[in-house]
Order: sequence, then structure tokens, then C-alpha cells
Amino acid sequence: MEPKRIVAMCGSLRKDSLNRKLLHEIIKQSEGKWHVKEAEIGKLPLFNEDIEAAGDPESVKSFRKKLKEADGVLIVTPEYNAGMPGGLKNALDWASRSPEEFSIKNLPVAIAGASNGNVGTALSQMQLRQTLTNMNANIMTNPKIIASRYQTKIDPETGRLTDESTAKQIDKFIESFSRFVTVFGE
Repeated sequence: MEPKRIVAMCGSLRKDSLNRKLLHEIIKQSEGKWHVKEAEIGKLPLFNEDIEAAGDPESVKSFRKKLKEADGVLIVTPEYNAGMPGGLKNALDWASRSPEEFSIKNLPVAIAGASNGNVGTALSQMQLRQTLTNMNANIMTNPKIIASRYQTKIDPETGRLTDESTAKQIDKFIESFSRFVTVFGE
């Protein structure tokens, strides 16, 4: 089976964030199953209809091109103040305003998240699902990755995952999303 073309977005803009580490672990574990391109959402301007009317900046064009070429979308996000980060919401706003051929509409989407606390990213993921539902994305509901206390599951020097249970959860997540993309992708 041909590897799935997955666009990955990290809701955290920080280079060394737990969510970026989780994203890189998912990418590593998906080798041979997925061909992943990361969409850098931190370079997108704040959505503004004046900017849109003047013509999309290169960062927006590049972002939309990646969406157009994708079989599915992976979003790995932290939780800020019981919700999704503003940069991620901004990226989704740009995606929702894009022409039909570049839209996230009908694309399969999987959501994961890591936190340093006990609750994980459940509220952020719930808010993200609400937004994606409004955008008519095909959202994989299970399995979920809500990795609480992720900093205790990685090597502090390398950032690599050391927790076998979480590694198995990621494998299950990758297998499930691969099947989901096959069934629900256009």
C-alpha cells in the first residue's frame, strides 16, 4: 500500500514544546505508512479580510498547497486556557476561507495532544473538533492521544519517547488513521 500523504500541524509554535516532540514521535513511528509534510502555522499572518482581498501572502499559498496535496491532516496541539492555541485557530480560519480545492473540507483529520499536567489536552481537542466539524472535515473520533504528563514519558536529553504504553498507543493511532484516510479520503 502506498504511504498516505499527511499534512501535520503543531498547535504549539515553540520549537522545543512537548507537542512538537509528540508530533516528531508520531512522524518517526509512521515511517513507511505516511509521507508527512509539516505545515508551519507560525508564519501565517493573522487572518484579515483586507489581507485576503489584496491577495494571499506566500505563507498562505504554501499552506493551502500542502492541504490540497494531502490525503489527511494530523493536528497535534496543546491546551491554552482550556482551549486551542490562537495560532492554530488562525490557521484553520485561513483554511476555511480558502477556495474549495484547497480546503480542509472533507479531508480526514486526526487530533493528538500532549501536556505537562494531569488533564492532558481534552478541552483543547474538544474545541478543535467543534471548529473542524463546522468546516465539514472528516474527524477520526478514536483512538485519541491525550498524553498527560508527557515530560515523564520522554528522555530529557533527546526528547524521544521512552514509555512503551504511549508508543503502543501511537502505533494504534497511526494504524487507525491510515485506515480512516483510506475509507474517508476522497
